[in-house]
Parts: sequence; structure tokens; C-alpha cells
Amino acid sequence: MKNYKIKKFITNNKSLIFNAVFEKEKDGGFCVSVPSLSGCYSQGDTFEEAIKNIQEAIKLYLEDEKEEIPLFIEREFMVPISIEIEKLKKLQYA
Repeated sequence: MKNYKIKKFITNNKSLIFNAVFEKEKDGGFCVSVPSLSGCYSQGDTFEEAIKNIQEAIKLYLEDEKEEIPLFIEREFMVPISIEIEKLKKLQYA
């Protein structure tokens, strides 16, 4: 995997694409994180608001960093993985 520095791309006026993980909250709204930017989190009452908020959080995260941040250009992706559970009585959600 090639390792690039974010500031190289910022100085070249390139767009950056990050994968964000959205989790629906029990009481409504969404919590969202960016796995490639440790500690970059946000939330929103709606999906659209959560997108807007995480975009702002990413910008602030990148502005606040004092050093160059390692960035893996190869895109992350998520794949659902199913497993068979033989003796499951009741599925409970945390």
C-alpha cells in the first residue's frame, strides 16, 4: 500500500475522499466517524446533517494537525460478513 501525505494533496488543490462510518442512534440521529482520521467524529439529527457535520469535522481536523498526516490512498471498503449461529435464542442489540 502506498503511503502519501495529505498536505501534498492540499497544496495541489486536489479533492480528498474519505470513507465515513454512519451509525444510527437509538434515540434518533446519526453518529459518524472517519476511520482513517483517528478521533474524527461528528453527529447529526438527520443523515444529511451528519454528512454536512462530518465534512466540517474533517476540514477542522486537517487544519488543526501540526504535522503531515499519513494517508493511504487505496480506498477502504466495507463488506457484510455473515456467520451461522447454531444456538441463538434471542438476538439482542446493544
